[in-house]
Amino acid sequence: MNSFFDRTFATVKDRFKGFIGSSDIDIPTDAASAEQLDRNDLRNIIAACLDTPGGEYAARGRIAALVELYNLLTETQKFLFLVSLAKDFGPNDQEIKDLTTKLLEDGDDRLDPVTLNRLRSSLFGQRFDLLTLIGSLPKGVKALVDMRVDLLKRLKAKDESSTSLQALDGDFSFLFSSWFDLGFLQLEPISWSSPASLLEKLISYEAVHEIRSWSDLKNRLESDRRCYAFFHPRMPEEPLIFVEVALVQGIANSVQTLLDEEAPTMDPREADTAVFYSISNTQAGLKGVSFGNFLIKMVVEDLKRDLPSLSTFVTLSPIPGFMNWLTKSDDEIELPEKTKLLLERLIGKAGSDKELLLSLLDRKGWQNKKILTDAVQQSFSKLCASYLVDQKSRKNLPLDPVARFHLGNGARLQQINWLGDTSKKGFQQSSGFMVNYLYDLDFIEKNHESFAQNGEIAVSSSIRKLLK
Repeated sequence: MNSFFDRTFATVKDRFKGFIGSSDIDIPTDAASAEQLDRNDLRNIIAACLDTPGGEYAARGRIAALVELYNLLTETQKFLFLVSLAKDFGPNDQEIKDLTTKLLEDGDDRLDPVTLNRLRSSLFGQRFDLLTLIGSLPKGVKALVDMRVDLLKRLKAKDESSTSLQALDGDFSFLFSSWFDLGFLQLEPISWSSPASLLEKLISYEAVHEIRSWSDLKNRLESDRRCYAFFHPRMPEEPLIFVEVALVQGIANSVQTLLDEEAPTMDPREADTAVFYSISNTQAGLKGVSFGNFLIKMVVEDLKRDLPSLSTFVTLSPIPGFMNWLTKSDDEIELPEKTKLLLERLIGKAGSDKELLLSLLDRKGWQNKKILTDAVQQSFSKLCASYLVDQKSRKNLPLDPVARFHLGNGARLQQINWLGDTSKKGFQQSSGFMVNYLYDLDFIEKNHESFAQNGEIAVSSSIRKLLK
């Protein structure tokens, strides 16, 4: 990361160095000097950078040097930098009150445009101007995205500075919501022939199913696979979000089968189903900026155009919150009598149905014994269906984050797959379950509206049977 900023912003700073020297700014350029800075020093440097003798051209050079300095700071100093930015360079409260009073006291029906513009400018403050200037630099948008990662970490601490930092985060969110509008994003396919630097980022950013090796990645980019990503023109080397797709026949129910490097490659023209098996957001600093719903719909359109034989579009999705809910929930579990007796004999003691089930999950290798998996499959599947459909948050939304995402996009809860993910992670978060969400193009808008307006969840007949 240091080399990234060093190369980019040092170049910009050098370009404008003649103008930087025209003011009394002393910005350290090495880590040893930067370590000596306290909050007062940082505030003075920020203030000096916002002072613009020499015009906008000179200001860009100073801001580039400021960003380079930020990258040299320790974690504690970055926090002080952000606190200073939030508290010392925010909106002028008194000016806002005075301008608001002036507008309210104005007897004309039409608000004074000059006063209104001054009020609009006052509502943002100098820190907003600084963020905008950083964003105007080469690689500046990426710098702000990374800076917000530091900000979000501090917000989690919920200390006495949280209120001021939340206001600063509001500035970041406002800028990002406009800069990362769908109209500015570019959908690009990624293949094995893409630049190695981009492929390395796929391996690094994959958040659902770890890419274990280059051969694993190559398998995911074979002719019967597709990968798409959104890019922003100001961050051309950084995917914002990417989706991995498998072209198969029929609805896939096992991610291990999809990722099997030994499986034969099929002719994509013979596929009738596109399976979206991994969607990864790559930029933690863009939290709250949603890309996924647009990404899936645009990829569907692209796939249909290239492969008219495709008629079914589904996900093979994890259920990340299932085991956490099952462990903490007070809901009772009712096992068939034969299953309960089997578990009692295996575990060696009696207990409630839930205690027996959780004890089974703690035993290594239970999933490799068919008599056990068959015994608990029905009970587990019912629990999983109930979790996905019936368990709601305080906002009356599905408790599971992946379910919220796909159901909110207009998908239908189609199929629950027992032992769909037999990896260690799969058992830890969902006892091995995966789920298919169906994107039926004829019903996406209807499902979306029903979910958004009434909280109604579209489910298949097989899910309804489980819920009964």
